[in-house]
Amino acid sequence: MTISPESPGAAASGAPRTSRPAAAPQAAGGDTDASARRLAYLTVGVPTAGFAGAVVFAYHYGFTGVDLGLLIGMYLLTSLGVEGGFHRFFSHLSFAAKPGVTAFWGIAGSMAAQGPVVFWVATHRQHHAFTDRDGDPHSPRPMQDGRKYPRLRGLWHGHVGWLFTVRRQNWSRYVPDLMKNRLVMKINEYYFVWVLAGLALPALLGWALTGGSLRGAAGGLLWGGLARIFLLDHVTWSVNSIGHTLGSRPHRTRDNSRNVATLAPFSVGGSWHNNHHAQPALAHNRHTFWQIDIAGGFIRLLDVLGLVTNVRYPKRARSEQHSK
Repeated sequence: MTISPESPGAAASGAPRTSRPAAAPQAAGGDTDASARRLAYLTVGVPTAGFAGAVVFAYHYGFTGVDLGLLIGMYLLTSLGVEGGFHRFFSHLSFAAKPGVTAFWGIAGSMAAQGPVVFWVATHRQHHAFTDRDGDPHSPRPMQDGRKYPRLRGLWHGHVGWLFTVRRQNWSRYVPDLMKNRLVMKINEYYFVWVLAGLALPALLGWALTGGSLRGAAGGLLWGGLARIFLLDHVTWSVNSIGHTLGSRPHRTRDNSRNVATLAPFSVGGSWHNNHHAQPALAHNRHTFWQIDIAGGFIRLLDVLGLVTNVRYPKRARSEQHSK
């Protein structure tokens, strides 16, 4: 099955035509989902310990060019999987892709270990439906509950705290298109396999690139695997927290979304967050020539190669493309 902007879930994609739900979703039973909480501890705790372990490992055994190459290579692969795949493709349907490319986006995004594709997309679509209002799962709004430091605690909630307070709810209402796609649901089912593959791949490459040494395998696992997950996590979460707190607002949106230029290279373009909220269905976040949008450039390359179709470009870019 091809995923495209015309798929059944387009109404939930965050495109300008999207209608907002009338009320914030209610938690079934009012309790935090225990399985989601356990997954949150794994998501936050294991990469944090792994990053610390990588630093200690480098102190004792050095930091080699192979370590650096695996860190950069795996970071680029999985950051594109998150921003280009989970975000622009699955969440906003900003272009169409056949099964092979769909699988690439789903697996690369899953290797980032930020949650299964259905959870990630449902949470993000809910964020767009209730941005910076009740119902937004990770708005960094100040917590007005009478306790100290409401702004700081709100920022922490928007960054990572929300993962520990995710409530059981009917996420399927936000992802009917994905629920009907057997390929996507199969990728979702094998989420932990892809996470483990994202750890095994740099370890195997580290072993092979260093002539079969255990030191190379350990360096690949720590830097290309766990440390890479830790760094990408905090970049992605910073778009949620800092991207709704600090930065420029060239577009007057209904929310508090902001562009954070310093994060652009590390978020592969995801931190042009005000641009994105102004036109969420576009495959590009770059609105001016100097704005770095690596994910948008990669999608354009796939379009040129004929691997994706129906790409939603900004109007100016679209008119220039037709004029060629």
